[in-house]
Amino acid sequence: MLTIQLDIAQTTGIAAVLLVLGEWIRNRVEVLSRYFIPGPIIGGLVFSLVALAGHLTNTFSFEFYDNMRAFMLLVFFTTIGFSASLDLLKKGGLGVLLFLAAALGLVLLQNLLGTSLAAVLGVNPMIGLAAGSVALTGGHGTSAAFGPLLEQAGATGALPAAIAAATWGLVAGCMIGGPVGKLLMRRYRLHGPAQPGPDAAQAEPGTGDEAQPPEAATAFGDQIDGKTVMYASILIALSIGAGSLVVKLLAYIGLTVPAYLGAMLVAAVVRNVIDWRKGMLPRRQFEVVGEVSLAFFLAMALMSMKLWELADVAGPLLLILVAQTAMMFAYAYFVTFRVMGRDYDAAVIAAGHCGFGMGATPNAMANMQAFTLANGPSVKAFFVIPLVGSLFIDFFNAVIVTSFISYLR
Repeated sequence: MLTIQLDIAQTTGIAAVLLVLGEWIRNRVEVLSRYFIPGPIIGGLVFSLVALAGHLTNTFSFEFYDNMRAFMLLVFFTTIGFSASLDLLKKGGLGVLLFLAAALGLVLLQNLLGTSLAAVLGVNPMIGLAAGSVALTGGHGTSAAFGPLLEQAGATGALPAAIAAATWGLVAGCMIGGPVGKLLMRRYRLHGPAQPGPDAAQAEPGTGDEAQPPEAATAFGDQIDGKTVMYASILIALSIGAGSLVVKLLAYIGLTVPAYLGAMLVAAVVRNVIDWRKGMLPRRQFEVVGEVSLAFFLAMALMSMKLWELADVAGPLLLILVAQTAMMFAYAYFVTFRVMGRDYDAAVIAAGHCGFGMGATPNAMANMQAFTLANGPSVKAFFVIPLVGSLFIDFFNAVIVTSFISYLR
């Protein structure tokens, strides 16, 4: 078998080509854009299918430069840390706190259900974790980040399983959101505003992986030039460097944590110190760096995905995902709706939570937009879900998943 070894320049170059290819395919296949399948996932999957052909025919294989992918992961999670603002959480009010609590409750249940079913079905419990909040609440970015870590912990096929589960979630979350909202409207005899107002269209889905919260911008953060980009780059680099020292310190006292967790925690502290001191925060720059690093990381992760390892866990994975979908439906109906106030706004949020908890924030926005176009606007829903989705859930989900991995080891 011919082994094709790719250095850092070649690995990065192929990833760039796959990014363009993925977006090109996404823009021409309507079903992919409808369910917000990321372009890097599509392009990376195309390459992994080529690698699968080489494996099945025993003719060629690829070896990639993995250090670049690991660095992109560090950068991405550092930008996630900079989004964790306690000040914005307080400004969001009780509704944001309640939905964050509901979302975190779902994260825990997804992981408990996934790992328990995996054990019952005779596969590594970490495969169940890959089909839990890693893929569903986390989406493709978190799947590509944690998949290799789960494989290092002994769960063969965790990366392709997580990517497959995330794709399932994007579609399933959009399919069950509307029915949940309609059942709640009928069961509790709820009525929305007679005519959808301008607020119903305030959030357009499909513009990116995350929707922007209404109060997350600052004048400095929206300004992009060489000076602000340098400022953001310095903060990211310092957080990564300091985070590595935190990881080493924790290892010295006997606590092993992933490298990205230290950088993410340091970035969160830096963000809140800047907020406290009323300093200038390059928010938009962090978003751009995060989007670019995530895109390249996803492409590189998918390039190296070994699809043939998915065969051994495909059956159990499907059963786990069906169970996760049923639980999401029940959780939105019985828990999210009640936690958020048992009114029309709560029904809209419950419909949105199906997309949020199974896919990503844009899926939640799509669910809510379709629902409110028929029943009337909900300002509260279009404020709460994007704020939690873009600022908090990835941070807390990463911490919870890391705790599960440590326990399962």
